[in-house]
Amino acid sequence: MSVRAEEGGRLREKGHLKLLTFNLQVGIQTSAYHHYLTRGWQHLLPHPRRSERLDAISEVLRGFDIVGLQEVDGGSFRSGHVNQVEYLAGRAAFPHHYQQLNRNLGRVAQHSNGLLSRLAPARIEEYRLPGTLPGRGAIHARFGDGPDALHVFVAHLALSHRGRVRQLDYLSELIRPLRHVVVMGDLNCTPEQIHAHSRFRDALPLHPVRPPLSYPSWQPRRALDHILLSDALEADRVEVLDHLFSDHLPVAIDIHLPQACLASMGKG
Repeated sequence: MSVRAEEGGRLREKGHLKLLTFNLQVGIQTSAYHHYLTRGWQHLLPHPRRSERLDAISEVLRGFDIVGLQEVDGGSFRSGHVNQVEYLAGRAAFPHHYQQLNRNLGRVAQHSNGLLSRLAPARIEEYRLPGTLPGRGAIHARFGDGPDALHVFVAHLALSHRGRVRQLDYLSELIRPLRHVVVMGDLNCTPEQIHAHSRFRDALPLHPVRPPLSYPSWQPRRALDHILLSDALEADRVEVLDHLFSDHLPVAIDIHLPQACLASMGKG
């Protein structure tokens, strides 16, 4: 077992998990608005230094137990045929990983969500989120069994308000019967917009965690990247990591799991 995996084990034994969500923009380093134009070609073509950026990202990910990724490539031409979820899992020593392919552009681009975990999921499901334009999805990982299992959703929602409303409606139905829930990802909306969606708010009674500003990464003004917790879970801290790997900053949180949840996961 690696040193990092041992550290994750000690955190779990204490009832704590370190979670992180990150939209990594397929490894494009964006640190100014004009880079959307000057570096936009990297969404379609490979870049010789992309592997260096992935290596740097993997060093950050090593300190966490569960990581949700958005805008990762599944191994197409633009990424040099590197499955970025698999690559990051290997470099950061995560024994479990899952890739959800959301927008398949064949050999050119494999637009995906990803999950990295030091805990073995009891089950993983993926969902295609509704919307006018296809290509948005969510990963659902269950850790443990029974009503006190931990459920982690990794999602990337639509840019349009109408699309997000439909997608939050969809997620609401999945979340409603569950007790211990984490929803994390690039939700493309502010905390106020999430709170205003009564159906989602009622399905996931939120612990009052104020997300930090994460977008744009070089001058954060909006909180678009979220880690949402059900009331049964407690947050010890939430922070944004100051790493300019993407147009979004990574958001991290430490959570405390109730004893019943730990017992469900075989740690009680």
